[in-house]
Amino acid sequence: MQWGIYIHIPFCRQKCFYCDFPSFAGRERYMEDYTAALCQEIKTQGSCYRQKWGEPATIYIGGGTPTALSAGQLEHIIRTVTTACLSEGTQPEFTVECNPGTVDEAYLSRLRHSGVNRLSFGVQSFDDGLLKRIGRIHTGAAAVQAFQLARAAGFQNISLDLMYGLPGQTMEQLQASVGQVLALAPEHISIYGLQLEEGTAFMKMQEQGRLHLPSDELTEQMYDYMTGALPQQGYARYEISNFARPGRESRHNLSYWQDVPYLGLGAAAHSYLDGQRWEHVSDIEAYIEGIHSGQDVMQPEEAHDRRIDMEEFCFLALRTAVGISKARFQEKFGCTLASVYEDAITRMKARGFLQESADSVCLTDLGMKYGNWVFEEFLLG
Repeated sequence: MQWGIYIHIPFCRQKCFYCDFPSFAGRERYMEDYTAALCQEIKTQGSCYRQKWGEPATIYIGGGTPTALSAGQLEHIIRTVTTACLSEGTQPEFTVECNPGTVDEAYLSRLRHSGVNRLSFGVQSFDDGLLKRIGRIHTGAAAVQAFQLARAAGFQNISLDLMYGLPGQTMEQLQASVGQVLALAPEHISIYGLQLEEGTAFMKMQEQGRLHLPSDELTEQMYDYMTGALPQQGYARYEISNFARPGRESRHNLSYWQDVPYLGLGAAAHSYLDGQRWEHVSDIEAYIEGIHSGQDVMQPEEAHDRRIDMEEFCFLALRTAVGISKARFQEKFGCTLASVYEDAITRMKARGFLQESADSVCLTDLGMKYGNWVFEEFLLG
């Protein structure tokens, strides 16, 4: 059975101003104890699900900033999950997220020799002024150097993230960053428009009138530029925010959108197991104490009914270029897609947002741009 593992590292050197992920700066004192607790959970839960489902197809260590840990601590986590969940010689897609400001040649070499075969660098921009403005700790030059060091360490599958719609960002700055990414020629590129989230520094600045964002028109132009330029350079769009060379799609992230189960490990991690979603306690101290004392650190999220399950299935599948599989929908819910969503599909096709084949329903390019409008049509409540 196909399944994946997600491991959460909740530490950062500095909290980015836009980030609402469960991650914390200034908690270095917990890193060693957290590593020990996490490895204990990996041994227990990882071994359990390996026995149940076989070896995982993908492993993803994210955060936070996994590379905020020392190389030794991260190696310990990698060795533990490898021993608990994989046979000797097995090569799943094994990704680690990296901040360019937290790695050097020796660190990257140790990751590669530990069995990691894919890196995801959060670059966001190559403009130093913008990077400082959004709270990143690295420079554009450091990002280029980190990428080159990763290549030298033997990584042949690297993803770079870019953001658009940032405070004060110009089209010229965005085009320069896209040009730099293309010059580096990674295998995978993710693009994210800035979203203002509750509890972030940017939301507080917005409420105080101190955040100066590009106009909606300019942000749309940035989106159009990126989604047009990347396919022209050989990066196929396989999900709303993700582009890849052929065969280099993120298999782990695709599993989230294709209803594949995954086991989350670590504070604030989420799991999708046997059709039920679970969440870990998010507080670092509570997680460490819970693991060491044998308490249950993972609780089920609110149970979904059939209606919500259908909505979620469609939302996630529509994010991908292949869209909703009619056969998979019928297999999962015991009814046809058309019996539930025929009216919504007809309306969205008429507006040019959806296209339909005998096998699937998927977003058009226009639908990708206005995906939230389409998703609203798939609400059943």
